[in-house]
Amino acid sequence: MSTGGRRTQRLDKVLSNLGFGSRAELKKKAKQGSIVVNGMVIKDPGKHVDPYKDIIEFDGETIQYREYVYLMLHKPPGVISATEDLRDRTVLDLLDAEHLVFEPFPVGRLDKDTEGLLLLTNDGKLAHELLSPRKHIPKTYEAIVEGRVSEDDVRSFAEGVTLDDGYHTLPGELVIHSDEEQGDGLVCSRISLTIHEGKFHQVKRMFEAVGKKVVYLKRVSMGELRLDENLEIGTYRELTEDELALIGRPSLV
Repeated sequence: MSTGGRRTQRLDKVLSNLGFGSRAELKKKAKQGSIVVNGMVIKDPGKHVDPYKDIIEFDGETIQYREYVYLMLHKPPGVISATEDLRDRTVLDLLDAEHLVFEPFPVGRLDKDTEGLLLLTNDGKLAHELLSPRKHIPKTYEAIVEGRVSEDDVRSFAEGVTLDDGYHTLPGELVIHSDEEQGDGLVCSRISLTIHEGKFHQVKRMFEAVGKKVVYLKRVSMGELRLDENLEIGTYRELTEDELALIGRPSLV
């Protein structure tokens, strides 16, 4: 058993962080002989262990320790990208207890009525890296826009457009996929748009700047991380090792 060093932690802290109980509860479990480290029954849960190297068993189950959790959520419309809200459901309400214990938070936000890729983690350093305005992390959206999106709009977005508050956006890459007649002479365009910043309601306001209205919006990528096409709306999963590497986190530990 490790007794010192940079990676060691109190045993009760390790177990409580993983949701196995409060420190008081863990003290009782230790007295009952329920905690074993490297084959030795531990009666003092205050002992230091290396959770990445020591074999820790709780009630006969070997635990897998990790400090951080990285979750890909297919956010549904109607849910708030926040950790708490007094009126509406938040993205945390979609998570299981086994992940809530890590106290994850959304990296950035999607509007209430927007669906798509949302990363949740408790890795504050990663969140800062991904959200830093200086990094200009690209974010790609698919949208249905009321009105015929034209090549003039493509050129305007490529130069950046001026929003309603006078801010001139960075260049965006607009791709027109199709136009669809909706009846009564109304046309809607299916597009994708990649932007390199994250101003409030930015995609919607960019189209308003060229006289059009977004009626459906879905984020499909953030940096190199893409929304899993098989992930049903309202569900989530942990990132794979390959996806962790894409965001600069090569392993779960």
